Amino acid sequence: MAICREVGGFSAWDYVVFGAMLFISAGIGVYYAFAGGGQNTRESFLMGGRRMTAFPVALSLTASFMSAVTVLGTPAEIYRFGIMFFFFAITYIVVVVVSAEIFLPVYYRLNITSTYEYLEMRFNKQLRLCGTGLFLILTILYTGIVIYAPALALYQVTGIHLWGAVVGTGIVCTFYCALGGLKAVIWTDVFQAVIMIAGFLAVIIRGTIVQGGFGNIINDTYHGGRLHFWDFNPNPLQRHTFWTIIIGGTFTWLGIYAVNQSQVQRYLSCKNSFQAKLSLYLNLVGLWIILSCAVLCGLIMYSIFKDCDPWTVKCVSAPDQLIPYLVLEILQNYPGMTGLFVACAYSGTLSTVSSSISALAAVTVEDLIKPYFAFSELKLSWISKGMSLFYGAVCIAMAALASVLGALLQAALTIFGMIGGPLLGIFSLGILCPFANSMGTFIGLVCGFVLTIWIGIGSHVYKPLPSRTLPLHLSVTGCNISSVSIGGYAMTPTDLPALVMETSERPVLADYLYSLSYLYLSTVGTLMTVAVGIVVSLLTGGLQQKVDKKLLLNKEDLFCNFSFFKSKEETEKVLNWKPSNEGIVNPAFNHIEMNTTDSRKGNGVHM
Repeated sequence: MAICREVGGFSAWDYVVFGAMLFISAGIGVYYAFAGGGQNTRESFLMGGRRMTAFPVALSLTASFMSAVTVLGTPAEIYRFGIMFFFFAITYIVVVVVSAEIFLPVYYRLNITSTYEYLEMRFNKQLRLCGTGLFLILTILYTGIVIYAPALALYQVTGIHLWGAVVGTGIVCTFYCALGGLKAVIWTDVFQAVIMIAGFLAVIIRGTIVQGGFGNIINDTYHGGRLHFWDFNPNPLQRHTFWTIIIGGTFTWLGIYAVNQSQVQRYLSCKNSFQAKLSLYLNLVGLWIILSCAVLCGLIMYSIFKDCDPWTVKCVSAPDQLIPYLVLEILQNYPGMTGLFVACAYSGTLSTVSSSISALAAVTVEDLIKPYFAFSELKLSWISKGMSLFYGAVCIAMAALASVLGALLQAALTIFGMIGGPLLGIFSLGILCPFANSMGTFIGLVCGFVLTIWIGIGSHVYKPLPSRTLPLHLSVTGCNISSVSIGGYAMTPTDLPALVMETSERPVLADYLYSLSYLYLSTVGTLMTVAVGIVVSLLTGGLQQKVDKKLLLNKEDLFCNFSFFKSKEETEKVLNWKPSNEGIVNPAFNHIEMNTTDSRKGNGVHM
């Protein structure tokens, strides 16, 4: 039988390194609680006073995007399925350019705090509340899972105390969010991004030395089929191909970068639109660095475990435990190195959770409190701090609930991923389609959600066959065991009849609609929402409405901050552009337009 490494407890130096990461993160929150006179206004607490610069915001965007799920999951993805995942480097380019040049100019021009404010300005209050409610519920659910799932994986392999880590990181995260506001969140993200890179580099450097150089790693991964990535199969049912990653991945991550409050809130905190756009483009470099490090760790992991897969022989119980297991194999004899990697993974957790807490507080104050209650700025700042404390406690409680959900964890993550598509669809309708009205957009949103939830639930009940996911071979020839490995599972001849029966009982949709690549869920949701929204809007008088130019993308917005694309006069005109006093003609603003219709004879739709 294969001999698995016994789980050893954290050493004193590991706890020192991990504790130092938490202590510094908390210290940043304390500093920004008092720096510059403290966080005495809603604007300073939730938006950093809108005085942030590009570099820290860029690192914050990167850190909050790369959660602990990414730190643990991406190397396992490369290990099991090969380097195809690296095509996301191209996807990130498209996502950043579209977010910076299409969505950001509109948000920044309106000076909004909550992303969903745009939905009321463009459509009506009901759509705003709909978007807000979905964001609150699903962000809380997802954040609880982000806290618990990596903690469980690290506990099962490294032996770090499970609930001590969950509650400790949750309290520290809530502490600096409630004290220092968005400034503290952004600067702790900067620190945590450095820790994430340091943890990856420790694995890369030591793993390369263990394997006798990077050439041996490339040789092992090449012969193991991990370097094959030129797959241009257009079949949307195949899990990863060039097209699913580029097209599906673009829609999936646009649902985060273009419309999700957690990301939008950061780049809107910049002091001007140039800094906001620059933060997105600098963030692209950060995404490439983190992705490259994670991919290299996956290749090194395969090179080390190529003859004895720990997952197949049950040394670990899930793929996301592979990278912590590797860390124990190659770094446990170096004091503090295991602690550094755990700090790396938890930095991903802290950055994601802090961005969620800050976004939840901002959305609650801006969408549910400020419009209905007349509070001073000082009171709103204290309410914002209270909301940060409240949501921190809720997320920790959600982590406790996640611990008993079992198989529903994957379903919850799938549902959270599916909402990005329909939400991206309604924002796209608002910004790109001047004829889209509230009725068409709402019906489009409903249709998009129904379709993606239907597909998502079906794919959870009926798992895609190996012929769709294409897991690569994992060997156990060096483990001195007799079972045969197929895609990470030990199978015997007696298992085959059950497998044949299970396959024959699958409904027709299971091997078609339900087997759609998970990356296409957001694509389907977005396209369905936009298509239905356009048709219904045209049928319900969308062409007769007037929409203020400031709520739409204008040709002057594209690359408006980069002078080599435009003349100096054009650039200054766009940068100095101020919102007009014109109203918006749609069902949400009819009471405003009724008073000015007579003075606008002959006006058409603003384009």
